[in-house]
Amino acid sequence: MPSQQVLEAKSKQVEEVANLLKGYKAIGIASLQKVRAAQLQELKKKLSEKVCMKVIKNVLMKMAIEKLGKEELKKLEPYLEGANLFLLTNLNPFKLVILLEKGKVKIMAKAGDSAAFDVLIPEGNTGQPPGPIISHLNSVGLPTRIESGSVWVSKDTLVVKKGETISAMLASILSKLGVKSVEAGLSLKTVLDGDLVITKDQLHLDIDETKKNVEKSSNDAFSLSLSIAYPTSESTVPLLQLAHQTAVSLSLGAAVPTKDTIVDLIGKAQMEMLSLSSAIKEPS
Repeated sequence: MPSQQVLEAKSKQVEEVANLLKGYKAIGIASLQKVRAAQLQELKKKLSEKVCMKVIKNVLMKMAIEKLGKEELKKLEPYLEGANLFLLTNLNPFKLVILLEKGKVKIMAKAGDSAAFDVLIPEGNTGQPPGPIISHLNSVGLPTRIESGSVWVSKDTLVVKKGETISAMLASILSKLGVKSVEAGLSLKTVLDGDLVITKDQLHLDIDETKKNVEKSSNDAFSLSLSIAYPTSESTVPLLQLAHQTAVSLSLGAAVPTKDTIVDLIGKAQMEMLSLSSAIKEPS
């Protein structure tokens, strides 16, 4: 049976966790798998003013959730498996994701890792002396030549595409060449924002694609406002310019003199007069 001191200590821990949960709007859960301690400490330091990061045992988290008795917090329970880091914040969850993405660092790959990006080995000196390294380089698709007592890669070569699995041989070669092809960092499994659970897939953001979509939507809306003559802060000036051009064209076509058209109308009349006069033959 646990001693009274152990029970009191655990009860105090549960109370501390419960108080933490009450103090923030959003609660994120990230896996600690493949996260290096030094990297985690750096990230904690960098985000300390915006995010509270705590490694909490799942059993303590479950007890704290039970103690608070809030139904929305119970939505986190399916994700309380494995070693977890809890991120508590008042930030928008998607802003939190962006901050975590910026905090990722490139590291050397191990067998079975997925490439974080297309890995291109440039033409040049590997710094390796001739020997078994030649067959190893060739086995991963790298063409070689020997020059000045070193093994050279003969041309720029793509050895693995983004998302593909890195083999043990390729991981070894990349390590020898000093090429970092994997990103290490925190990836959120889920975020509870108020009473809304946002899953890992839903948290994924393609910033560039989102910008393109917003720009396209803005351009489409602008074009639509012009086509239906709907004034907005962006379209009012172009609409007035378009209306003015239309009015000028109409007044010219109907020969209605205005201060904007009188010069053109006189010029048009003169041209017609000259054309007509040249068409009339003088009597013989």
